[in-house]
Amino acid sequence: MSQLVETFQAFRRVLCVCPHCSAILRLSDLQLRYQGVGPKTWLDTHERKVSLLERKEELFDEKERRLRDEAAERGRRKVPALVRKSMHTQFARLKYNPYDIKALLHPVDFVVFDGLESKDKLREIVFLSKAVDYDWLNSLRSSVKEAVEQKNYNWQVARVSVDGKIEIAEK
Repeated sequence: MSQLVETFQAFRRVLCVCPHCSAILRLSDLQLRYQGVGPKTWLDTHERKVSLLERKEELFDEKERRLRDEAAERGRRKVPALVRKSMHTQFARLKYNPYDIKALLHPVDFVVFDGLESKDKLREIVFLSKAVDYDWLNSLRSSVKEAVEQKNYNWQVARVSVDGKIEIAEK
């Protein structure tokens, strides 16, 4: 390694005259230029291959992003039919936006936030349940209906921290 350093140090001691301006320069200060195309080296080949690979990666990423967006859109278009298909046939005939329907399952099957998905003003909140022959469940649903009719409910905001601690916000 020291021999290489010595060679470069020797370049500082070699002086030359510029053929264009007749200035005296050190060999180590020269900025050589070559007219025309220089001979290709392995580094030129490597840099070209890396550049081609980067371009292919960009094209692949663009295509992947487009395919994912198209697949997501196809999935969004299928959701209303899937939701209606999975719902009780009586509920499926209702004209609510399937994205506005949220499953609660007990004691009420679904809650509809009519207007939620369209980002309009929420028009109404509807509780949906199919008729059953279970007296205890019907009684429980009746008590939910009475509580709503008598306005016997309140709104509370609970904040759950990362460590699981629950904090109820003051009114």
